[in-house]
Amino acid sequence: MPSPFPGMDPYLEGLHSVHHQLSAEIARQLAPKLRPKYFPFTEEYFVLDLPEGLAVVTSEVRHVYPDVGVVKTGSGLPGQSGAVAAPAPLTLATVMPARVPHVTIEIRDVHRRELVTVIEVLSPANKRGEGYRTYLAKRQSLLLSTAHLLEIDLLRWGERVPMRQSLPSAPYFVFLSRAEKRPLTDVWPIALGEPLPVVPVPLLGDDPDVLLDVQLAFQSVYDTLGYDLIVDYTRPPAVPLEGEAAAWAAERIRAARG
Repeated sequence: MPSPFPGMDPYLEGLHSVHHQLSAEIARQLAPKLRPKYFPFTEEYFVLDLPEGLAVVTSEVRHVYPDVGVVKTGSGLPGQSGAVAAPAPLTLATVMPARVPHVTIEIRDVHRRELVTVIEVLSPANKRGEGYRTYLAKRQSLLLSTAHLLEIDLLRWGERVPMRQSLPSAPYFVFLSRAEKRPLTDVWPIALGEPLPVVPVPLLGDDPDVLLDVQLAFQSVYDTLGYDLIVDYTRPPAVPLEGEAAAWAAERIRAARG
């Protein structure tokens, strides 16, 4: 069964598997359009992510000196003074970082392997905490390069990519930074009830853009993997909808069920 929504399905926001599979599907759909001069290459790396917007900062190992030490003396071994360790009043689980996979799509020239265009489907880890800062550092390097950058943000929450002007009010966005037009960026605001757009993917020199149908890629992932079987549409989405948006979504779900 297809998604009950004409565009992005708000019930799938926050699922890392959606980001991962959508990136792979975009590469598959672009591959025949890019032949024979270019090829799409998917690059996977891991981001340390914590729930509720917390993040872990990884850094080099440093020497740590304790404030209190146990020193051996001539009176005997430590712990023989008669003192007894007090039992812990509580045992609680700490928040553990998760190594979240992130996929980047790199379009390269076949002959020279030159990086031409980078496509990023932003994941939850890209939009909060240390993962956001890590992504911004990568993004800044790309903006200073000769590669084009296409960013697809299908998350209503978290930090947006930085822009000089305020973005319009919209739940989803696509950003295209052409190397020759920077700092100007083409922006597609996407309303909740709109299909995801068909956007251009720029290449080298005078080679024409190829077209990426983001809605087709999303729908292919939804249908192929059967998200209708695992999404509980009887409950509110993890990222809540409010007011008219919530009423509209409820009506779409009722209509899809017949």
